[in-house]
Amino acid sequence: MPNNSTALKSLDVCFTPELLHLHHLSNKAVVVVDILRATSCMVTGLAHGASYLVPVSSIEACRILQKSGYVAAAERNGEKVEGFDMGNSPFEYQKAGLSGLPIALTTTNGTTTIEKSLGAAEVLIGAFLNIASLANYLRKSEHEAVLIACAGWKGDFNLEDTLFAGALALALEADFPAVSDASLAAKYLYKAAEPDMFAFLEQSSHYKRLARLNIREDIRFCLTPNVYTNVPVLRGERLVNHQIIKQTV
Repeated sequence: MPNNSTALKSLDVCFTPELLHLHHLSNKAVVVVDILRATSCMVTGLAHGASYLVPVSSIEACRILQKSGYVAAAERNGEKVEGFDMGNSPFEYQKAGLSGLPIALTTTNGTTTIEKSLGAAEVLIGAFLNIASLANYLRKSEHEAVLIACAGWKGDFNLEDTLFAGALALALEADFPAVSDASLAAKYLYKAAEPDMFAFLEQSSHYKRLARLNIREDIRFCLTPNVYTNVPVLRGERLVNHQIIKQTV
């Protein structure tokens, strides 16, 4: 039998940021996920030594930070925006030269979802790349409610973010029971896809979009579980690894 503290806990899934206004965020840990590829890039960049990341929703805000000395990454519709240092590939975030530097980034879906989650008790960044560490962080946290906020695609549902939501919901189901049909649907989809997520996603809209840009290796990498152990958290305007927070408090 679960103890009383566990029984009070809950997990929900929001399939698109356009539905976030239906959720009360102030008492929840919100896990923002944009598997292909924004949150995968954020996890990768901080795992490879970037000092911190500043996510912004507009290209103009990112350009201002670039002019002030930030390494700047901008993506729209799957492609790098002209004039910026990087696009939205996790492999770009593995460059040794980025260690110790701050990065500003804006993407089509992920950074906007972070902005819409700012009223949460805590904003965390999720990816398959760090899913075990993220689940462990949440189990040890004092949060009673977790909401997985899927970035989707321009306000619409997408499959890859929902698969991650299902995987995280399954990993946490003993500690944070699902409270909605959205959570159950995400778990069912993930169970169906788990044997070969890459093949499962081949008919999805964003897979096709990225495949037309010849970005299949990014997709394979972003679907790889537990490459990294860091958990990015938002503190003020900055995403940093939670281990860094513990050292500086």
